[in-house]
Amino acid sequence: MIYELTDTSKVTRLFEGWEETLIYSCLQKVMGKIYVTNPESPKSAMAYVGCFAFYAGEPDPELVRNKPDGFVIMTPQNKAWEACIETCFPEAKKVTRYAIKKDTRFDKEALRNMVSRLPDGYKLKAIDESIYDMCLSNPVTADFVSSFESKEQYLRIGRGMVILKSGRIVAGASSYTRYREGIEIEVDTVEEERRKGLATIVCAALILRCLEEGLYPSWDAQNRNSVRLAEKLGYELDHEYTAYEVSGEERTH
Repeated sequence: MIYELTDTSKVTRLFEGWEETLIYSCLQKVMGKIYVTNPESPKSAMAYVGCFAFYAGEPDPELVRNKPDGFVIMTPQNKAWEACIETCFPEAKKVTRYAIKKDTRFDKEALRNMVSRLPDGYKLKAIDESIYDMCLSNPVTADFVSSFESKEQYLRIGRGMVILKSGRIVAGASSYTRYREGIEIEVDTVEEERRKGLATIVCAALILRCLEEGLYPSWDAQNRNSVRLAEKLGYELDHEYTAYEVSGEERTH
């Protein structure tokens, strides 16, 4: 049986050394949840927030099989967890993701120069109550805010910037998740507005906003294009890691 863990300090040691801010969000109880099969003395744990699940401790097939509903990106702590996921979900798509270093020292002047390149006809705006509603109206922009439990929670602890064209969101960078010390950045641009530098501009604006508030803007890259964008903004690649994309329809065998 799967239990939601209320005292997350019981599993801190299981995730020790894993530099992933989504895990921090769960352990700090800012957002997300921790699940275990033994709530009294857990030897395994799953940290779940957004569509990401992180598995730590001793591999536990029960934790893997009882995945959250819908599409999930399963991230194993080690090779043993990889084997466990592959056994439980043989149809899962194995992917390579890219961890970005968490100690970036940003060149604020360079970031300001990037923001200054906003083309005529485009407007940069922070995500407020009305922009929040606009984000949810489009699947491309919904992830900017959808990991949060409510509009109120996002407006309280989330941070985001968007670029508008003719009153429509065409690009944005936002907190996919929030932890005490910072945010995890989510960025996207509508297809017809790509390759215009808008992602660079809006990310630079969000990073500057975070730095002004003493928040760290963490970055994790889905692909090499995301790595290149991160490096343009001043980040450095740390390492590659394995994850598994499991659709909502897949079942265990």
